[in-house]
Parts: sequence; C-alpha cells; structure tokens
Amino acid sequence: MKNLETGVVQLDVKSVGDDGVFSGYASLFGITDLGRDIVTRGAFTKSLKQKSASRVKMLREHDQTEPIGVWTEIVEDTKGLRVSGRLVLDTVKGRETHALLKAGALDGLSIGYRTKSARFDKAKGTRMLDEVELHEISVVTFPMLPSATVEAVKSNGPTTFRALVDAINSARTSINS
Repeated sequence: MKNLETGVVQLDVKSVGDDGVFSGYASLFGITDLGRDIVTRGAFTKSLKQKSASRVKMLREHDQTEPIGVWTEIVEDTKGLRVSGRLVLDTVKGRETHALLKAGALDGLSIGYRTKSARFDKAKGTRMLDEVELHEISVVTFPMLPSATVEAVKSNGPTTFRALVDAINSARTSINS
C-alpha cells in the first residue's frame, strides 16, 4: 500500500496460548515514540467505526503478501488501542510467529495507518496524530514504543513455561533500565 505509515510498540510476551491467541496494545496515547510521533486519544475512533477488527489485517513485519492471523477485537480505551487476535497456525508464517513469540524472540506490535489529521508541536519537536486510518497491525522485531505491553494473554501452557518467560522479561527490563 502506498504512503502507509507505521508506528511500533513493544509486545511484552508473558505467554502465548497454544491456540495462538494473544492480546495487547498496538498503540498508546500521549507517549512519544522513537519516530517523534504521539497518538492522541480518539485518533482511531472514526477508522474503527468504518472497519471491523476482522478487516484490519494481521501481518508480520508489514509483509502484505502473507497474513499471519486475524484480529478478533480492536478497541480504543483510555490507555490506547487494545487488540486481541489469533495467529493462524495452519500457515508457515503463523506457526513461525507463534514459536518466536513463545520464545520471546518477537515482542513488538506496529500499526500501519494513513494520517488523516495531525499537527506539529514545535516546542517538543513532535507530530501529534489526531486522526488515523488504521489498515494493519503487525507483529514485529523492533519496537519503537517500549512502554506498551500486553494486557492479557490466553495461555494453555504449563505454569513452568510462564514462569520462565516472566523471568526472561524481568531480566530484559533490568538490562534496559
């Protein structure tokens, strides 16, 4: 898609359901990302009224040739853009993404959108995104907004696996602090 912009946030994977179900925040309001963009509360409202969650594509690294799953819920709440989805494990990319999420090798979400309305804050050197048209949300390798994390993940895995992933994420946080 021409002229499609992207914004990346971190997906803190505590565990991933054996069925490929996960959820988190694809965008957070009021936080400057590494691209100097800030999404404002309400930026997705019009887009979500025009397009259901199932019509927003789930991709890996913004690769439009191979969808990896389906979004089952996309909701704008007071914190940001909360998403829930399911990887299609019958596809190669879906299985690969599932394995990489479970291992903690992938931990980012990125939105693909068109800017409909924005303003520039000269004092802060940031662009305020007031309205965006959401086209896709990707699972990605490198997040631009590290403070956005998964709110809840459906998990059918063993408790020991969850504890291991929690320990890895805790160590990662300590290293990055």
